[in-house]
Amino acid sequence: MSAVRLHLVPVRSREAKDFVRAWHRHQPPPAGQIFAVGRPVARHLDDGATVEVTRTASDGARNANSLLYGASWRAAKALGYRRLITFTQEGESGASLRGAGWHLIASRPPRAGWHTPSRPRAGHGNDRVARFLWQAP
Repeated sequence: MSAVRLHLVPVRSREAKDFVRAWHRHQPPPAGQIFAVGRPVARHLDDGATVEVTRTASDGARNANSLLYGASWRAAKALGYRRLITFTQEGESGASLRGAGWHLIASRPPRAGWHTPSRPRAGHGNDRVARFLWQAP
C-alpha cells in the first residue's frame, strides 16, 4: 500500500467552515478569522502579537492535523505574529500538536460555565471540561 501524500490547498472561508461543520468533533466553525487563525478568545491573551488556532478538522488522514498546525505557524509568522496558541480539551491526546513541535504550556481547570455578570454568555458546549494551552515552537 502506498502512503498518502498530504498537501495544502487554499480554500475560501465558506468551504473551510463547511468542512469544519462536517468533520470537527465538538465545535462549530469560528465566527471570525485571520488567515485561518483568529484573535485569541481569551482577552488577556489578545496582545496584538498572538493569534489562536480555534479549529482544525480533517477527514482522518494520517498526520493531517500536524500538517495544519505547522502551516498555521508558518503563516502566522509570515504575517508578523510572534506567538500562536491553541487549546485542547481533556481527553484529547495532543499528538498532532506534539508532532508539529508545539509545547504544552499550561492547564486550565474545568469551568462551571462561561457566563459572568460583566459578559453574559450562553454555554459553549465545553463547560466543565479541563483544557490545555499549547504554543507553537
